[in-house]
Order: sequence, then structure tokens, then C-alpha cells
Amino acid sequence: MRLLLVEDQTMAADYISKGLKENDFVVDVAHDGVDGLHYLLTNDYDLAILDVMLPGMSGWKILELARQAGKPTPVMFLTARDEVEDRVRGLELGAEDYLIKPFSFSELLARVRVIMRRQAVHMPAVEESVLQISNLQLDFLKHRVSRGGKRIELTQKEFLLLSLLMRRSGEVLSRTVLAEQVWDMNFDPETNVIDVAIRRLRSKIDDDYEVKLLHTIRGAGYVLEVRNDADTA
Repeated sequence: MRLLLVEDQTMAADYISKGLKENDFVVDVAHDGVDGLHYLLTNDYDLAILDVMLPGMSGWKILELARQAGKPTPVMFLTARDEVEDRVRGLELGAEDYLIKPFSFSELLARVRVIMRRQAVHMPAVEESVLQISNLQLDFLKHRVSRGGKRIELTQKEFLLLSLLMRRSGEVLSRTVLAEQVWDMNFDPETNVIDVAIRRLRSKIDDDYEVKLLHTIRGAGYVLEVRNDADTA
């Protein structure tokens, strides 16, 4: 597994990099946001670990620009900023995880492994590498989504969310299920992270098309399916 670490504190970067390499990861290190973005855009990584507050460019901006460029690399944020608003911002940008400093290396390693396992779970066998519902197509190997032949740019979280909905097409998935399987967290009824993600996904895959595929089942959850009735939301 190849990882990118972007951390401006040299001692912290050396410590984290050394630990990851001792656990059989290949690690590239950048010490500022500009170099970090360059590494991310010009290489293929299994995970990018980004500090939020970086010289030159924030970790948030790196992720935003990477997604705009169509780079789907999973991202974990490291930061001393522990405000709820900051964590929500990172997750809504499409980050897989958000680890607050100070932290133990064992916790970092555990979270990295969880992300790796989650990515493996969402990657199907080669013969199932392309999912299609109506004219909506998701290609796992190319990490590409299109509808009617038109490419759709998704964040990593949106891609995972759509893949789950397509795999289980016709099945109503509750917010709890989505929280556990896509965000790897217990569902908090006070947060709107899932609803926001669904709304953004719907705007990308449905808004420009007459036939709607992503439906809200009020009080139950969401379902992706082809249907002819008017019971959509």
C-alpha cells in the first residue's frame, strides 16, 4: 500500500512516516500544501494523510482541488482543530476520517487499516467491476461514474455512497446503515451529514434527467431504483 503524508512539522512527519514504513506501507512525505497537492495529483496513492493547517495551502484546499481534478484518493485529516464545524467540513469535502492531535500512533495505524479494509469491501470482484442501473453506470476499476454517457464527478464519499445504493438497488437503506457502511460511524440523529451527502449526490445523478433514480422513503431511508410512479423526493 502506498500512502502520502503531508505534514509541515518535520519531527511529527518523521515519526509517522517511520511507523507506517515499519508496518509495511510505502510512504511519500511532503511538508507544505503546494508540494502535497503536486504529489497527490501526479501519483496514485491508496490513502493521503493531510494536516489541515499547512504552509502554502490548507489540507482542505488540497482535497478540494484534488476532487475537482478527478482524483479519488481517500483522505484522512490530521489536525489540532477539534471544533465540530471543522470535522463536519472535512467530512463533507469527502474525507474518510478526521483525527485530532495529539494522538497515539497505534490509533492512527488502526484508522488507516480501517480505511484500507473499507476500500477493499467496496471493491467488487473483477467480473462485477461495472454496476449499471438504467443509464447510470459505475465503473470500480476506472473509478468513474456516468449517466447517459456523460461523466459525473463525485467525491470519494459520494462514490462509496452511490456504489452501496447501486449494489443494493431496490432495497431501502436507512440512515443508520449508510452511516455505518459509508462513514464507519454510529448514526447521530442530530447531524445532517448523510442528508447533505444524499442531496449532493442526487443533484449530480438525477437533477439533469427526466427519470429519477434516487428516492427518499420518508421515515425509512433512501433507495436507488427505476420506477415509473411519482413518489419521488
